[in-house]
Amino acid sequence: MADGIGRASALLASGTLVSRLLGFVKAILVAQAIGVLVIGDTFAIANQLPNTIYVIIGGGVLSAVLVPQIVRAGIHADGGNAYINKLVTITLVFIGGATALITLLAPVFVFIVAATLSPDQFALATAFAYWCLPQILFYALYTVLGEVLNARKMFGPFTWAPVLNNVIAIAGLIAFITLYGSGDLAVSEWTDGRTVLLAGSATLGVVVQAAFLMLFWRRAGLRFRPDFQWRGVGLRATGRIASWTFGMLLLTTGAGIVETQIVASVSDQGPSVAILNYAWLIFMLPHSIITVSIATAYFTRMSEHAQGTRDRGRDIQRLQADISGAIRVVSVLIVLAAAVIMVVAVPFGSVFAETFEQAQAMGGIIIAFVIGLVPFCILFVLQRAFYALGDTKTPFFFTLFQTLLFVLLALIVLLVLPPHLVGAGVALAITIACIAQTVVAALLLRRRLGGLDGRRIVLSLVRFIAAAVPAAVVGVVVLLLLGGVSEEGFPTATIPGAIVTMGVIGAAMAAVYLAVLALLRTPELKAALAPVLARFGR
Repeated sequence: MADGIGRASALLASGTLVSRLLGFVKAILVAQAIGVLVIGDTFAIANQLPNTIYVIIGGGVLSAVLVPQIVRAGIHADGGNAYINKLVTITLVFIGGATALITLLAPVFVFIVAATLSPDQFALATAFAYWCLPQILFYALYTVLGEVLNARKMFGPFTWAPVLNNVIAIAGLIAFITLYGSGDLAVSEWTDGRTVLLAGSATLGVVVQAAFLMLFWRRAGLRFRPDFQWRGVGLRATGRIASWTFGMLLLTTGAGIVETQIVASVSDQGPSVAILNYAWLIFMLPHSIITVSIATAYFTRMSEHAQGTRDRGRDIQRLQADISGAIRVVSVLIVLAAAVIMVVAVPFGSVFAETFEQAQAMGGIIIAFVIGLVPFCILFVLQRAFYALGDTKTPFFFTLFQTLLFVLLALIVLLVLPPHLVGAGVALAITIACIAQTVVAALLLRRRLGGLDGRRIVLSLVRFIAAAVPAAVVGVVVLLLLGGVSEEGFPTATIPGAIVTMGVIGAAMAAVYLAVLALLRTPELKAALAPVLARFGR
C-alpha cells in the first residue's frame, strides 16, 4: 500500500473505529432504554426512515459522483471552487425543500415502510418520524461537505465528525434513562416528553455532525458563497451520471422495504425489525472500519487514474493495480473479522437481546449476514471502480439483478420457513443475492478493463481463508472453556461477560491468524499493518 494511502486509511480507520464503538454504546443504551420489542421496534423503524429516504434522494448519488466530478473540476482555473459552491447551494435548495415536504408527509412514509404496524404503534412511529426526518438535509450536507474535503485529500474531519454525533446521542440517552428509567413499555404508557428527548437528541447529533465539517473548509482553501448560477461547470453531466445511481438506490430501497415488511409481519412470533437492525449494525462494523476506510483512500486515486484512461490514452494498468490492491488489503482484515464475528455471534447478540432466546435468534441472523461479509466488501470496491470510471449505468443493472434475486428469495423464505426462522432466512437471502451480485460485477468490470489481476486476488483469498480456519478452531475452544453458549454461561449471562468473551476470543483468533499469515509470507499483511507499524516505529 502506498505510504499516502496507508496514512489516509489509518486516519479514516481510527476515526471510524471510535465512531463505531460509540455507535455500539449508543445501540446498547437504546436497547436498555426502550427494549427491542414494541417501543424498540417502533423507534427503529422511524429512526431508520431518514436514512432510507436520504439514500433514495441523494446519498449514494452524492457519494458515487462527487469525488470523480470534483477531481475533474479541479482542472478549472479556480481549482473547482465555483463547482463546489454551486453544488452546496443545490444541496441546500433541493434537498432542503425535499426534506421539508417529506417531513410534512411523515404518516405516508411510515405507512410505506411499515404498513403492518398496529394503530397505536403507527401513531407513535409517526411522532418519532416528525422529529427524525429533518436529519435528511443534514445527512446530505455531511456527505457533500465531507466528500469535498476527501477530494482535497483531507480525510480526517469526514471520518471523525460522526464521533460528535454519537456523543450527543449518547448524552441524550443517558438523560432519557436518568429521567424516565429503562425497559420496554406499552405504547399507551409513552409520553410526548420521551419522544422529544429520544428522537430530538438523535437529530441534534446529525445536525452537529454536518456543522462540524464547515470548520475545516478554509483550511482546504475553500470559502462557501451561495451561487445560483448553475450553468457552465458540468452540472448537467453530473446529473446524467447521477440518474443511474438514483435508479440503483430506488432498487436497493425497494428491497429494504420488502425486508422490513416481511420481518415486521412476523415480529410477534420471531425476531423483530430492531433485532435485524442490530444484527446488520454488527455486520457493518468491520465493513465501516476497514473497507470504507481503505476504499475511500483508494477512491480518490482511482478517480485520478480513471481520468487518465480517458485523457492520456487508456492508462488502465494503474487503475487495475488500485482495484487489486484495495481488494486484497481489505480482504486480509475482513476475513479475520468475519471469522471472529461468527464465533462470537451469540455473545454479541446477548449484548442487545433481553432474553437468551433472543440472543440465540440474533446470533443466527448475524452468522447469516456475515457469511457474505467478504463478498460485500469486495463489491464495495468494485462499485467504486465503476464510479471512478464515470460509469453508473452498469452498477444499476447488476443491482437490478441483485434486487430481483433477493425479493424472490425473501418471498420464498416467508412462504416456506416458520415465523421464528424468517429473520435468519431473510438475512441469508441478502447474503446469497450479494454474493451473486459480486460475481456479476467482477465479470463486467473484468471485461471493461481487460483483466482484474484475478489470479492474484483469488490466491490471496485462499491464503486468508486457510489462515482463518485454525484461528476459528482456537476461537471455538476458548468459547467452550469460558462456558460455551448457554443461558447461564459466562459468555452470554451478562453484558460485561459477553464483552470480555468477545475481547479474549478476538485477541486469540487474531494472534493465530496473523501468525499463520506471517509464516505464509503474505505481502498483504505487511501492507495492511504498515500504518500501525510505522506509528510504533516512530
